[in-house]
Amino acid sequence: MTGSGSGKVLFPAMSQSNGGTTMAQLDAKQFEQIVSFRRAVHAEPELSWHEHKTADRIAAFLDNLGISYRRGLAGTGIVAELPGENDLPCVALRADMDALPIQEETGLAFSSQVPGVMHACGHDGHSSMLLGAAALLVREKHRPAPIRFLFQPAEETGNGAKAMIEDGALDNVALIFGGHLDRHFTAGTVAVTDGPVNASSDQFHIKIQGQGGHAARPHEAIDSVVVGSLLVMALQTIVSREVNPAHPSVVTVGHFNAGSAPNVIASTAQLDGSIRAQEQSVRESLQQSIKRIAHSIGDLHNAQIDVSIDLGTPPLSNPPDIAELAREAVRGSLGDSALKKLEIANMGGEDFAYYMEKIPGCYVRFGSVLAGKEGFPAHSSRFDFDEQALHVGATYYHAVALAAGHHLVEQ
Repeated sequence: MTGSGSGKVLFPAMSQSNGGTTMAQLDAKQFEQIVSFRRAVHAEPELSWHEHKTADRIAAFLDNLGISYRRGLAGTGIVAELPGENDLPCVALRADMDALPIQEETGLAFSSQVPGVMHACGHDGHSSMLLGAAALLVREKHRPAPIRFLFQPAEETGNGAKAMIEDGALDNVALIFGGHLDRHFTAGTVAVTDGPVNASSDQFHIKIQGQGGHAARPHEAIDSVVVGSLLVMALQTIVSREVNPAHPSVVTVGHFNAGSAPNVIASTAQLDGSIRAQEQSVRESLQQSIKRIAHSIGDLHNAQIDVSIDLGTPPLSNPPDIAELAREAVRGSLGDSALKKLEIANMGGEDFAYYMEKIPGCYVRFGSVLAGKEGFPAHSSRFDFDEQALHVGATYYHAVALAAGHHLVEQ
């Protein structure tokens, strides 16, 4: 079977030695099974917190593998587990399951059958590759540590991971690994990077209370549109003038609402925006700067300003020692040429960061660019990926789970 829009899938030989490490690879039948799973889930996508059919399909796949699992964590989440040879904490592998409120325009034979809902971020692929890893690991004769598989809902809303943690998904887990399909790398590659790999994602809300009046008599009013406009421009100076250029960050005003008529000075205005940072200290500094500037402009024009900030996902940063463990897993299972690293900052949020606030881990990127669709990024109505990435992801997860188990034995 070929990947969607891709060429022939090549399978490295089973149990081939590579630098002293034994590689396990999906055979053609196993690969066909996870591709079929991906396409079935893609055709029936489900939004955050509603992944019922997807969970049913995952449970059926695990049943066929003979792997025990628990359902209902965080509503629709599933946790499966394989025992290890040693009395050690678990190594966890995580995939997300939810889709996005987007009308699909890919033209794929297995396009979404649900109007206005689409797997436009590859979560169908993430679940598929983790099931592929489970198919390899269930046959593994020597598992140094127990291996736990987390199938998580609601990554797109940014709080599925927190709900999984609250329901015990990380109990007795020592290390966790996850990843995301990435159109910036070719299929067959895995990008592993030390330090920041995803930014925090917070939102700010600014309410401006001025004094309404007649457009012909502005001296009798406090114009919330003028105050808001000054705020929009002033907020842009935070990143350009208060943050070290070596530390990527973003402040964006995405919503500005004010006024009701051309000849009326608006008494109120509402600004809403996004804050992104790759380091916690910068994240906190941006929040304080927004509050300071907003209140200062309010004082300048005698307007009442109210600022609130909704905290979202924290920054995601890979510890160097665990990232090196992941690199070794890539080299050992896929070869040196498969190993890549992020060259530019990724300012997207990822709720995998909540897991890594609790325990060490590593988050990687799976090359998946599809020839002819390079211009359609994640969250695009035409997003698709090279299904060869499913094979690569399954191979990597198998290798890193065993490598992490050996790491725990040696500690």
